[in-house]
Amino acid sequence: MNIILLSGGSGKRLWPLSNDVRSKQFIKIFKNEQGMYESMVQRVYSQIKAVDADARVTIATSESQVSSIRNQLGSEVGISIEPCRRDTFPAIALAAFYLSDVLKVALNESVVVCPVDPYVDESYFEALKQLAEIAQIEDGMSLMGIEPTYPSEKYGYIIPASGDKVSKVISFKEKPTEAVAREYIEKGALWNGGIFAFRLSYILDIAKSLTGYDSYNDIFANYASLNKISFDYAVVEKESNLKVMRFAGRWKDLGTWNTLTEAMDETILGNGVMNDKCENVHIINEMDVPVLAMGLKDVVISASPEGILVSDKTQSSYIKPYVDSIDQRIMFAETSWGSFKIIDVEAESLTIKVTLKKGNSMKYHRHNHRDEIWTIIEGKGVAKVNGTEKEVNAGDVITLPRGCKHTISAITDLKLIEVQCGTEISIEDKEVFDN
Repeated sequence: MNIILLSGGSGKRLWPLSNDVRSKQFIKIFKNEQGMYESMVQRVYSQIKAVDADARVTIATSESQVSSIRNQLGSEVGISIEPCRRDTFPAIALAAFYLSDVLKVALNESVVVCPVDPYVDESYFEALKQLAEIAQIEDGMSLMGIEPTYPSEKYGYIIPASGDKVSKVISFKEKPTEAVAREYIEKGALWNGGIFAFRLSYILDIAKSLTGYDSYNDIFANYASLNKISFDYAVVEKESNLKVMRFAGRWKDLGTWNTLTEAMDETILGNGVMNDKCENVHIINEMDVPVLAMGLKDVVISASPEGILVSDKTQSSYIKPYVDSIDQRIMFAETSWGSFKIIDVEAESLTIKVTLKKGNSMKYHRHNHRDEIWTIIEGKGVAKVNGTEKEVNAGDVITLPRGCKHTISAITDLKLIEVQCGTEISIEDKEVFDN
């Protein structure tokens, strides 16, 4: 089974835990069978592999999310990197060329496209296998429609020709009012969950026709010139040969704090306390300081280095325009080599806690406008400064004047405090060297 997982989003609806670098799918908020916390993308990936160990998974995403994906899933998963954001049709077209030209997937193989972050059980991925089998033998495109559980205004609707397990599609309906949604459901309509299946040759022919490019290298090089348009508008609603398969299992879109907390196993994650007068309250705290809640009802409290949110759960769905008005700095991020957390910001200094995973290194680089001081607080590594290497351990301090080339490699998991000092502290002040 070939699966393309669409991983996008600006990370604003689950602020302050999410941002442009760490979108909602990378927040570790669910417990797995081993009792360890995992993210949405880790949960979905492990579910796919449990159903089909040989499934070829490719994640279509932006450059800003690649480090988080590698950090959480490792190097086995395929990544189709969008040079810039251009909506779902360009993303799927690019990923299709990636499958064909880079991974050498046969043109007659079926491909399933779905979001990276649904909250589902393994029956969903069993259904995706069935959908892939339908696409293998049928021309055109097959969709999976979700049996609605309530008249939602958040989803578009698929109108099927019959109530059979698989049927032709009559039409699509945009997100309606609750009253109109109720009418759709009474007529057998299904939620449109953004799940598509087709043979690889089918989508490549469409991509070539609509973009004018016929290879991965060409579409990648000209990606910024492609029209911003959704896959539904560009392809699905223009296809006359459409079938839909019903899915009645667990399916939730955890796009807001309200829906996310409904799926959480615990009411408190991190350092939090609430008294017995609290009702339907969730605390998610990534800070080192405690959060205390008393006498609250239907509230989510979320704290991270990015900020603090205290919100009525229903009102949390309307967070985005307020987050847009906040002057944001990325204070925490996971990377392919570890993670970093900004712990103090002054006019002429910046203090960061850096965690390097065993076997990983920083890039060999220098800064021209700032000095740095590294204090090793845990683990063992090798620091390289102007070509000279030295083993470092907890308690060692390394002074790095501006202009010197430097890097550090982790022999074990390594933690250090980096203090940047200068009047011009900027992420642009970095020159990278091969050795």
